[in-house]
Amino acid sequence: MRRYLHNPILSPIREHSWEAYAVFNPSVVKRGRYYYMLYRALSSSDLLKKQGSSYSSIGIAKSRDGIHFYDRRIFISPEEDWELFGCEDPRTTYIDGKYYIFYTAVSTLPPRAEGIKVGVAISRDLERVEAKYLVTSFNAKAMALFPERINGKLMAILTVHTDKPPAYIAVAPLGDDPSKWLQEMDEWYNNFMAYTLSPDPRRSQLDHIEVGAPPVRLRQGWLLIYSYIQNYFSPKPEDRVFGVEALLLDLKDPRRVLRRTRYPLMVPEEFYEKYGNVPNVVFPTSVLKQKDTLRVYYGAADTTCCLATVKIRDVLMAMDGMKEIFERCPWNPIIKPDPKHEWESFATFNPAAIELEGKIYILYRALSRDKTSTIGLAVSEDGFNIVERLDKPIYVPRESFEMKLTPGHSGCEDPRVVKLGDKLYMFYTAYDNVHPPKVAVTSISVDDFLSKNWDAWSRPRIISPPGVDDKDACIIPEKIDGKYFFIHRAMGVNIGYDYIDSLEDVRTEELLSITLLSPRPGMWDGKKVGLAAPPLKIQKGWLVFYHGVSHDNVYRVGAFLLDLKRPEKVIGRTLFPLMEPSEAYEREGYVRNVVFPCGAIIRDDIIYLYYGGADMYVCAAKAPLDEILANIT
Repeated sequence: MRRYLHNPILSPIREHSWEAYAVFNPSVVKRGRYYYMLYRALSSSDLLKKQGSSYSSIGIAKSRDGIHFYDRRIFISPEEDWELFGCEDPRTTYIDGKYYIFYTAVSTLPPRAEGIKVGVAISRDLERVEAKYLVTSFNAKAMALFPERINGKLMAILTVHTDKPPAYIAVAPLGDDPSKWLQEMDEWYNNFMAYTLSPDPRRSQLDHIEVGAPPVRLRQGWLLIYSYIQNYFSPKPEDRVFGVEALLLDLKDPRRVLRRTRYPLMVPEEFYEKYGNVPNVVFPTSVLKQKDTLRVYYGAADTTCCLATVKIRDVLMAMDGMKEIFERCPWNPIIKPDPKHEWESFATFNPAAIELEGKIYILYRALSRDKTSTIGLAVSEDGFNIVERLDKPIYVPRESFEMKLTPGHSGCEDPRVVKLGDKLYMFYTAYDNVHPPKVAVTSISVDDFLSKNWDAWSRPRIISPPGVDDKDACIIPEKIDGKYFFIHRAMGVNIGYDYIDSLEDVRTEELLSITLLSPRPGMWDGKKVGLAAPPLKIQKGWLVFYHGVSHDNVYRVGAFLLDLKRPEKVIGRTLFPLMEPSEAYEREGYVRNVVFPCGAIIRDDIIYLYYGGADMYVCAAKAPLDEILANIT
């Protein structure tokens, strides 16, 4: 989703007391040449605090372009006993010559589940309300009509038990007389579970769902853009992630869910979404279809009205989920631990790769039984078959910062290799099992490497900020304006970068680790991200593979593209992972559910990716470059 550059499109006006505190959760419809936005308006505080702090009514505004709104006024005010303490969150549908505006009606103070119901206002011209009715006698919210009849009947969609969880999204057929809807809905409620969406969209019992915008008809089905709140019932409120997601419902039987998103299309990221009356909220309430694009109107932090756009094809792609574009080597793992060699008897994994003179050299992390990491070497000519594997490590711990101080993991971990001129530079994680992991770099001439003169490795140097956990590092393999673009992950969450003058003399105390790529809350890379393979130069930019870890602690692989001349600029990023653990050698091992690349090679527009499976094996896979780029949005 692409946010409108000048969001918010509607903000509170201090001089308008009825909307001085917040304006949010907009419902936008088009009538003739004009767009009309109905929105929840929160008043300035009442002095006696009878409302708690403010008072909700529904405002309306007018626009010629659907972006710049004016002529703001109150449209629906609390008048009846069943809405006395607030009219909230309108959803508007035009059908049969009328506008049906469903809204949340609050009749108890403080608000309680039994006092939060659905009302409807009816208007022919959006100038005045002709009638208002209570629609539900039970707790419900976010009701909306489908924009056309289904099987000859008006059809509504709503969230039942929104405030008495678990909540359910359900559809409800309605008669033509709104004055009888309350009675009809009471009868419907006796068997409402028969009308709930199937399968249930929730991925976890800790999650919460709510109808967002009125459904939009597509050729493939009814598209429902809705609110999906991950970890809503977690004991830690900070774990909640408000996201915008999508469902595709059957055209004839909208109870049937045909497709659904696995991750949010959007989460709170901008300042106006992260800060406000209720921080960290994006809440979709209206969608307009314009040719091949959707305009999604949403409330941000329960304070302002905002706009985002998205291509319909991208939403459908998001509901298709991840497509396996990487073809795994049929005989994976290509390298396994060898019990005959103590230094690699426990695990062999997380391989770097470099192509020299037509051969691919795979430098892999080898783990002994006492958990000491060294670097082994294998050679492939075709990318998959191993034609040579050395029986001794090519690189071992030599400095105090990588020598074991206490029993446990130590040594030289997770190498990345790049070629600069006639030298190979290897970046790796140096660890002594006591102090924080550090990034170290060493080098060797190409001639010495090919002649297997391993004594020629240079003395390793630390290039991490002092006293900081730092790993997953490498450089872009050429200078940018006379400096090296150094990618690393200090503090263990974000991918960061620094420009450095030299690899021989790095002033580590001056490293800043400026954020280059951050986790996306609620998504497959929502917990932490880190560099995978060194950046690859292609025509469109620097292609960078990275690993993302989700809150279920699964390691997956994605990619992003950096600008060739200004690599601090991220051009695009994969919405979905390009690879996730699916095979037994990726799901079961020393660490379960891990795919972790440290090397990638381009041959004839085919990417060969070398990765660790379950922190136990060296594996390989390949994919066409153009398919990878097609997944970077």
